[in-house]
Amino acid sequence: MTLMTKSRIYLSPPHMSGDEQGYIHEAFESNWIAPLGPNIDGFEKELASYVGVSEAVAVSSGTAAIHLALSLLGVTKGDTVFCSTLTFIASANPIIYQGAEPIFIDSEPETWNMSPQALKRALQDASIQGILPKAVIVVNLYGQSAKMDEILSLCNQYNIPVIEDAAESLGSTYKGKASGTFGKFGVYSFNGNKIITTSGGGMLVSNDVAALQQARFLATQARDSAAHYQHSQLGYNYRMSNILAGIGRAQLQVLENRVEARRQIFERYYQELAGLTGITFMPELSNTKTNRWLTVLTINEKEAGISAAQLVQAFTEQNIEARPVWKPLHMQPLFQGAHYYQHSENDDVAQQLFQTGICLPSGSNMTEDDQNRVIKCLKKGLNRTLYMERIVQY
Repeated sequence: MTLMTKSRIYLSPPHMSGDEQGYIHEAFESNWIAPLGPNIDGFEKELASYVGVSEAVAVSSGTAAIHLALSLLGVTKGDTVFCSTLTFIASANPIIYQGAEPIFIDSEPETWNMSPQALKRALQDASIQGILPKAVIVVNLYGQSAKMDEILSLCNQYNIPVIEDAAESLGSTYKGKASGTFGKFGVYSFNGNKIITTSGGGMLVSNDVAALQQARFLATQARDSAAHYQHSQLGYNYRMSNILAGIGRAQLQVLENRVEARRQIFERYYQELAGLTGITFMPELSNTKTNRWLTVLTINEKEAGISAAQLVQAFTEQNIEARPVWKPLHMQPLFQGAHYYQHSENDDVAQQLFQTGICLPSGSNMTEDDQNRVIKCLKKGLNRTLYMERIVQY
């Protein structure tokens, strides 16, 4: 079978439940098309109830939610904000929007998320210099929660608010509590590739009801209460539409099924691949449950005889979408020269994960045959290398 006749296997495609059309139809029938309406109200209340917070604000993207959180915390030019380095660039771009300076914190091996060890050193240095950060953005990578107890304890010592970027971890839990509910603000994303989707959108959550009322105000262009259009503050066009919120309501109803499906996909990958030389899967921290948004593993090139980049290329040749782990933000050209705190003097965990990590196709609508293709391709890549080594030795 040639490459052209093989169907494309995507990394994390949207998975519709079939009930979305009912909410969309209702929005059209009632003519609630704009960023107001019953679906917006319902989606906000239903998600807040699901994760166990007081209130939620539906917005146009997870990036918008982070930006609003920074605005609410008064982050401005001259401030610094600490941020996980191993993440998508959207976690840090809003820092720049506010004119502040990002300082990046390395990962640690047990969760691949923000290193409390590195964070402690960064906070100590900032305290000595008299320039404590205005906020800390902690990312829950690929669905796995960071070590929130340790991170919150450190931040509380210095009275620094935490923004929990749970864009990838909706449906995950940390010690029985929903991911995204530990900081001052939590952020979720409903981009097309996330565990549930509104095609594009996000949510800002908090137990600070007054703050979220202000977020809602800022997200609707900060329009003052007046008969005419009057604006006393800088606002943003960040509200989600009533149509997209309807999609989100239907998606939220099947979230638990989506989590279970992705965890089952991870288990099958693990059973088939974990015993292969040079392969290590992303761990799951004790007392947590990750949604396994993506199944991610690392390749030890010396042991496996093939690099992560070579395996990604092998997948591409078979019309399979696999990707490297996020390129750390401190390595991005945009953030060249930014301050960065490694996990330890000899351990740059994020950089090592970037060089060795691969994200495998993990969509909750993935068929068994598709998963078999991925497994076969990875094994073939390893076996081809082993075969070539034997030829050289012979």
